[in-house]
Amino acid sequence: MSIYEVFMPALSSTMTEGKIVSWVKSPGDKVEKGETVVVVESDKADMDVESFYEGYLAHILVQAGESAAVGNAIAYVVETEAEIEAAKAAANSGSAAAAPTAAPEPVAATVGAAAIPTSQNGSNHKEGRLVVSPRARKLAKELKVDLKTLKGSGPYGRIIAEDVEIAANPGKPVASAPVAPTPSVSPTAPVAPPTPTAAPAPAPAPAPVPAVASAVPGQVVPLTTFQNAVVRNMVATLSVPVFRVGYTITTDGLDKLYKQIKSKGVTMTALLAKAVAVTLQKHPLINASYSEQGIVYHSDINISVAVAMDDGGLITPVLKNADLVDIYSLSRTWKSLVERARAKQLQPDEYNSGTFTVSNLGMFGVDTFDAILPPGQGAILAVGASRPQIVATPDGLFGVRQQMQVNITADHRIIYGAHAAAFLQDLAKLIETNPQSLTM
Repeated sequence: MSIYEVFMPALSSTMTEGKIVSWVKSPGDKVEKGETVVVVESDKADMDVESFYEGYLAHILVQAGESAAVGNAIAYVVETEAEIEAAKAAANSGSAAAAPTAAPEPVAATVGAAAIPTSQNGSNHKEGRLVVSPRARKLAKELKVDLKTLKGSGPYGRIIAEDVEIAANPGKPVASAPVAPTPSVSPTAPVAPPTPTAAPAPAPAPAPVPAVASAVPGQVVPLTTFQNAVVRNMVATLSVPVFRVGYTITTDGLDKLYKQIKSKGVTMTALLAKAVAVTLQKHPLINASYSEQGIVYHSDINISVAVAMDDGGLITPVLKNADLVDIYSLSRTWKSLVERARAKQLQPDEYNSGTFTVSNLGMFGVDTFDAILPPGQGAILAVGASRPQIVATPDGLFGVRQQMQVNITADHRIIYGAHAAAFLQDLAKLIETNPQSLTM
């Protein structure tokens, strides 16, 4: 008898345990190679986990709703239907792994395409089978893309949906779906004449406050998987020496641009991410990160944007190559990322590949705040609300301008005050004097 142990896979580099969301297969069901067997909740997403082996699901050790450490057995698979009962009996006696067998020695079968160990050359093949996410496989069929020709950019060389989209549309930015505008800076007020008589800008609609698990006073509510992941990340940053620099940016031009193009699906979040990414082109050190070997200068500018989850926790979907992708595609991509983040369907590469983070609380009316530096990055930018302010004009008079305060938190091991100040100065110059360039 051959019993294959199905292990809890490591779906991300920081994952230490996973929670079973649901079993797609039931005991006794036939399991095909490459077929989804179970859905596992990792640090930030629900992931389809595929089997490398053909056989029958004999016994489930970790039920839906329960958790297990990475590497622990969560189920048993056998080669033939006749072996199911024997596997159950062996599992109940706690001797499944040592069950007598005339076949080859039992194999430890790790499932989970996102956790497949690969060869050093980054191959996305495993025992002659392509390693492909379910969404990418479906998309390849729709777009008639030969998966064998692709090199995966996902974890451990896995082919993800973005690889398929790029192959189907070479040279074109990856876009997702139509988008509704989601402004993240307060609505604009027109530039006032040089007299302080302009009417105040209309207040933005209250932003929805993320829901958290209901609790009875005095009750202890366990942290969710998301919240535990945030705890680990925040604790990891305590050893990093950081400093903060604030800057006030006039947003009249940016607000005017947003009003002109929001009907085309452009979001303020995408505009801010684009402005930051374009500015980072001139400041590669701000886009870098610290390592024991030295300063890591990243080849891409990938902007993480913090998003609060409805059920607690925080996730940072990544706008990849935000400096190169046009603002319309960037907005469509952002819409898709947020929808899939809240449905817990992001791939790890879509939330852990950022090189710089933007955290925006302006929609809540927050003026200024300090953001905590994410692990593995050199800096994060906190963005406050845009408000009408009375300012002195160059001709010595007074006027009303829309202004927002931004505050950068930087890793002082590689970034110094002058570097952060120069970055903020260039970001302000872009937003104040040439926001139209963001649409080019």
